[in-house]
Amino acid sequence: MHIAFIGLGNMGAPMARNLLKAGHTLTVFDLNAATVASLCAEGAASADSARKAVAEADFVITMLPAAAHVRTAYLGEDGVLAGVRRGVPLVDSSTIDPATVRELATAAAAQGNALADAPVSGGTGGAQAGTLTFMVGATPALFEQVKPVLANMGRNLVHCGDTGTGQVAKICNNLILGISMIGVSEAMALGVRLGIDASVLAGIVNTSTGRCWSSDTYNPYPGVIETAPSSRGYTGGFGAELMLKDLGLAADAARSVKQPLFLGALAQQLYQAMSQAGDGQLDFSGVIRQYQPRTGA
Repeated sequence: MHIAFIGLGNMGAPMARNLLKAGHTLTVFDLNAATVASLCAEGAASADSARKAVAEADFVITMLPAAAHVRTAYLGEDGVLAGVRRGVPLVDSSTIDPATVRELATAAAAQGNALADAPVSGGTGGAQAGTLTFMVGATPALFEQVKPVLANMGRNLVHCGDTGTGQVAKICNNLILGISMIGVSEAMALGVRLGIDASVLAGIVNTSTGRCWSSDTYNPYPGVIETAPSSRGYTGGFGAELMLKDLGLAADAARSVKQPLFLGALAQQLYQAMSQAGDGQLDFSGVIRQYQPRTGA
């Protein structure tokens, strides 16, 4: 299948590579010339606009940082809807607000294209391994249509409901993730300050009732899990600025239905403080630095 892939960031690039490995023909577009060049070296073709990337495509995937980028990618003069052929399915795997997805789906439907929102969970490791979870908002028929392509990039494909519900699932999941990482950070920092070895404490937590992904897979304390960003200076992974963005999406969505987010609001403030301290480009597990002296752990 000829697939247009737009957005080759930390998640998009490895997802696109998995499509190439699965034997698909790929045309890619991104503003980062180096990333585009690396994909082309692996067999992709490049285009200098989203419009040109989708011109001959049978399937379109977008993976972009924020709603403003997605809106431009679809509705801009050189965007997807200006160049895509009628009947080609569109999938947006960005994490944005449900209202924007529904607006774009309406615009796409007006010209004969169905759009699914399919944000992902699993981080850069899952993107590289092809084990992502896709949370898909679409009609049942569209979900069945996009499943074979998504299966080349993910292991768990979940039909969440109508358009926009994939984003609902994603922002709720990341709300939990942001809060749980703060909880683990707080406990790890406290335990070490009180004299217990970090690895011993983590081992106890990970076999007890405090166990969670933020502790047993992505522990924020350096050296506890060698593959976690905390053991490489909080580089790579899921940036704190992106977590802050996702918590903002959750707050905005909650406000629209008058739903309180007590812990979500506190988590948002902590990641905002992390950003203001100059750590916004670090992995979000670096929030533990808010609990530690700046001279180190």
